[in-house]
Amino acid sequence: MSKTALIDHLYEAWHRGPVSPLRLGSQDAVLVTGPEAVRQVLVHDAARCTKRSHRARSLLGDGLITATGERWKRQRRALQSHFTAVGVRRYERHIAGAAQHIADRWERCARTGEPTDVAEDMRYFALDTIWRLLTGTPLDARTHDDLSPLARVVAALPTLSAPGRTPSAAPQTQQTQQTRQTQQTQQTQQTRQAPERDGAAEGPERVEEAARRAVAAARAAGPGDGRGILHDLLDYPDQLLRDELVTLIVAGHETTATALTWLHLLLDRHPWWRAWALRRGPAGHRALITETLRLYPPVWLIPRHADEDTVLDGRPVAAGTRVLVCPYLTHRDPALWPAPLAFDPRRPAARPQSGAFHPFGTGPRACLGQHFSLREMEILTTTLLPRFVPRPTAPASLSPTFAATLYAAGPCTATVHPVAPDGPGPAALPGQEQPRDREGAG
Repeated sequence: MSKTALIDHLYEAWHRGPVSPLRLGSQDAVLVTGPEAVRQVLVHDAARCTKRSHRARSLLGDGLITATGERWKRQRRALQSHFTAVGVRRYERHIAGAAQHIADRWERCARTGEPTDVAEDMRYFALDTIWRLLTGTPLDARTHDDLSPLARVVAALPTLSAPGRTPSAAPQTQQTQQTRQTQQTQQTQQTRQAPERDGAAEGPERVEEAARRAVAAARAAGPGDGRGILHDLLDYPDQLLRDELVTLIVAGHETTATALTWLHLLLDRHPWWRAWALRRGPAGHRALITETLRLYPPVWLIPRHADEDTVLDGRPVAAGTRVLVCPYLTHRDPALWPAPLAFDPRRPAARPQSGAFHPFGTGPRACLGQHFSLREMEILTTTLLPRFVPRPTAPASLSPTFAATLYAAGPCTATVHPVAPDGPGPAALPGQEQPRDREGAG
């Protein structure tokens, strides 16, 4: 089923209720959008509604996102302390350094009039940040070039994995590692075909090269030197260390970059909220981010598999059924959110019941990096918002592309303008009135 056909199918099912059966090809599925049912699937019944074969496994191997069972528990424990709200504070200097790099670029663009691609800038920021977090060093030009195909590779991944495939949770011997490496190479070649058809000349082999260099550098430096997360994982075998590195790069930059791109597009469409947020300081910035994640959650679909018979919202769900939790639709439910399609950053203060807002998932497999991602977005927003206004060179589209993440469909090329010294609006934007502050959503 194509990505467009899938979202149309989900919309149709959504209108039938908070737990709606549907067919995905020859397979039974159920769409879950009601808050209570969402919590049941992701929290209370997490042992029954499990994560199966991941659509990105060909790229990520046995990293945290794709791992299951005891292996997943061990890997999550190894990483958890780095990503708590307290743990993230250790890395704020890395985030600030990456944010300043983008601020310097935007200052040059504002001075020279050179346009910039906002989506690419957000991607560079998020990639630079996660690279600093992992290795302790800024993203260099060679590594950036090697990792740049990731966006195309991730965009080409299927929205849902093929049914019926469950990664093994057994310990890996050297032979099984070699077998998996061979299988992964074959799967990676298949994953590359779609981006190559779109004109991409490079694929995951460049990502592999960057990962190998980073692993070798970490091993040469030794454990516990305080530089980056990789140096705390050196007891991992090389292949698992590579898998975790690539997993953290993909999970740690693509979703954050996508959310930040949506934030800038929404502020261009609704400029009065920029002034509103700046007057409120950090709380206003957080409100902008939260409302962006409500309207455009990068992880818009969370697939699970019913391992046992269960009941959701009074509806029997048979073992073997695909269970699709859809934050995108839950976040736009008029029964939960007044005027759900409006961008209104005042909402977070009146957030509805638990399970109605879950851009990072919830339960035991909620996104490990959610505190880090939110802090990234806060620091970058605090750095850029008071100083710059990006203005798209063509009308920006707010129509999403429903891929592995929720991309902006159109181009994001913009000119950058300085904020006037005496106020939060843009300085001298030709043909545009100074935006008025107002409390209503646009």
